Amino acid sequence: MALTADDIVAIHQLVALHGHLVDAGELQRLDELFTSDAIYDVTALGQSTLHGIDEFRAASEAFADDERNPVAHHVTNIVVTEGVDGGATVRSKGIGVLHDGRAGSVTYNDRVTRTPDGWRIAARQVLPSSGSLERTGRKRNVH
Repeated sequence: MALTADDIVAIHQLVALHGHLVDAGELQRLDELFTSDAIYDVTALGQSTLHGIDEFRAASEAFADDERNPVAHHVTNIVVTEGVDGGATVRSKGIGVLHDGRAGSVTYNDRVTRTPDGWRIAARQVLPSSGSLERTGRKRNVH
């Protein structure tokens, strides 16, 4: 089934919602973003792969007060491509503003799927953008 303009708008909304929920600490609403068994891969940032909403929620709660955790997550440059299985792939840029005012950037590679409750992220890979916070010697933890 071909993606419609409504599908593409809904997917854009989905990807944008991530920053709003995480920044507001509304982790109880993660089921609005992810499938229950979603895979969240942050290994390229020196972290682990998280399996499911519960692991993502626990990791987010544990990281909430870490100074490396961005105080603001912004998503831009969203590109949606139709998948072969009725789903879609999404590539976007994430910008994280840190406590001290510095910013870091990542690339999100998402696989999204249509569920009875709407589009959801089934898998996300987070990749560092070239040069993002590298000169500081600090790990990039923008998610």
